[in-house]
Amino acid sequence: MMKIGMVGVGCISGIYLKNFAETFKEVELVAVCDLIKERAQKAKDEYNVPKIYDTMEELFADPEIDIVLNLTRPYEHYGVSKGALLAGKHVYCEKPLGITLEEGEELVKIAQEKGLWLGGAPDTFMGAGIQTARKLMDEGVIGEFVGARFAMAGHGMETWHPDPDFYYQPGGGPLFDMGPYYITAMINLLGGVKSVYGYGHISYAERLITAKEHYGEIIKVNTPTHIESIITLENGKNVSLLTSFDIYSSKQANIEIYGTKGTLYVPDPNTFGGEVVFYNGEEKKEYRYKSEEHFDYYENSRLLGLADMAKAIEAGRDGRTTYKQTLHVLEIMDSVLKSARTGKVIELKSKYERTAPMDAKLPHGIL
Repeated sequence: MMKIGMVGVGCISGIYLKNFAETFKEVELVAVCDLIKERAQKAKDEYNVPKIYDTMEELFADPEIDIVLNLTRPYEHYGVSKGALLAGKHVYCEKPLGITLEEGEELVKIAQEKGLWLGGAPDTFMGAGIQTARKLMDEGVIGEFVGARFAMAGHGMETWHPDPDFYYQPGGGPLFDMGPYYITAMINLLGGVKSVYGYGHISYAERLITAKEHYGEIIKVNTPTHIESIITLENGKNVSLLTSFDIYSSKQANIEIYGTKGTLYVPDPNTFGGEVVFYNGEEKKEYRYKSEEHFDYYENSRLLGLADMAKAIEAGRDGRTTYKQTLHVLEIMDSVLKSARTGKVIELKSKYERTAPMDAKLPHGIL
């Protein structure tokens, strides 16, 4: 059993703590650390975590810890992950890997030089929804792939998030916040990306916070909040991607995949489950698939990716959430923004090969 030290006990940590305690018994949380000590103490008390550290450096120095779980804010991911890697720890980081391609590449270089694993979120693609869609596609249900549309359309975080400012700064925005879910689902369903062309702008220069914690404060927006891109896959076909914090309402499905036999509607990649729908154009008939009837992990199973990485380290097999995936996703996002600035098509350097599908026969919580 690999032992985990958690850095960052903010909003996302609650589901990780719950799943450590209730679901994934092949990993053990042994320490927590947060800049706000009260948060770490609360996690320690509620979930019987053995150790609490005042600084991440103290946590990194703990010889009992095998993997550092980095749950800090996106612009802190690079610094925390780098420190953990230099201390000789494997790292699993919340999305994204970094806020620039250069950050991601440096982290990968350190991990390779030290013989360490570097993995990261999102792991929602391992859930029942995306896995059911992948199985249908791999079985040829849609026929020959024609194209696809991935769309995340919403109106921002300031109405509910307790600390929404960073969503509107470099390293935030809809592409870096929600894009990892959509792009990770995309490459797991369709394969790696060859090139991108992007466009983006800021629709609202300021945002009014209505969440109670900072009610009435004004956010200055410093990153594009409406971004569209054309993504060319390694197979030569094109996919369109929309991510926006500027849209009040949309009836566009989260993911639509078009084939010569019909259209596949894939559930929200920010969730683990959901219904998969296939419209058979030849039969003029709709088929519905309850994903929980086909694969495990249809509830909120964050930690699944870390559990898989830990098991892969122990078993000597390939992992499903390694830097080979997270770096490719980061390069896609970085290149979309670079294309939006320059007006040029950006060719990717990294390559991606789909990892193994999930094994539906394994017991719950076992990887």
